[in-house]
Amino acid sequence: MSSRDEQAFRELADTYRRELHLHCYRILGSLTDAEDAVQETLLAAWRGLDGFEGRSSLRTWLYRIATNRCLNALRDAGRRRPPEPVPPFDPPEPSRRGEVTWLQPYPDELADSEPGPEARYTTREAVELAFITGLQLLPPRQAAALVLRDVLCFPAGEVAIMLGTTETAVKGILQRARASLDKHRARTTHRPSPQERELTRRFADAFTVGDLDGVLGLLTDDAWLAMPPAPHEYHGREAIAGFLRVTMAVPVEGFTMTRTRANGQPAFVCRHGETPAGLMVLTLDGDRIRAITRFLDQK
Repeated sequence: MSSRDEQAFRELADTYRRELHLHCYRILGSLTDAEDAVQETLLAAWRGLDGFEGRSSLRTWLYRIATNRCLNALRDAGRRRPPEPVPPFDPPEPSRRGEVTWLQPYPDELADSEPGPEARYTTREAVELAFITGLQLLPPRQAAALVLRDVLCFPAGEVAIMLGTTETAVKGILQRARASLDKHRARTTHRPSPQERELTRRFADAFTVGDLDGVLGLLTDDAWLAMPPAPHEYHGREAIAGFLRVTMAVPVEGFTMTRTRANGQPAFVCRHGETPAGLMVLTLDGDRIRAITRFLDQK
């Protein structure tokens, strides 16, 4: 094909790049892996353009390629387990070791696609950490089918073609995926912006100065703390208190928390002076904080 054809394809494909990126992130749970999958998708689409016969829309064709690239990535275990970080202190025994250590946050400014009229989840719900984590715990084909059908509203027949199966099989896959996801997802209640800002401000003020009681007083009784890519998770106020008591005992100069948003949730960019110190995402439940997820390797 000519350079003019290539340029025309790039311009057309770029209109779908952003939504494909979010699609790949939902299935893979990793911003880095999603970026790789989108690049591979567009390269494969360009190379296979001569074979595109127009029996489906370009968007559907691109989603089919992207979904299968994601499924291939999930079969490669080497891409799923980042190195476990070694803390500069001796942490207490965790409540459990989390499975989804590859999870990365998704910037809110990238998640702007609107759900279709048949979507079972709102845009915000479909990018929350609880939802993304739940997808990672499903078998890959179940996760892909649920995203394609319940989030993106592709017809069951098109989903079957994308996954190389039958429409009847898709219905069974979806039934199992929905039941499993409902078990994994945490129940959250979104607060109006003023109350949310006040709650998160109080949390940041207490955390920044090492006020352990102040932090614990803002948590639900069943709150939990996770730190991807570390597998350690602390469940309940007592377990979280034990962990924070150790970490807050380590003197840190110039620790700051700057407000941002990720995965449709309030978040803070953390720094030790000029040194990046991760991204902290809060999951709210009523007038308390249900979960703290601190992504240790975010710059």
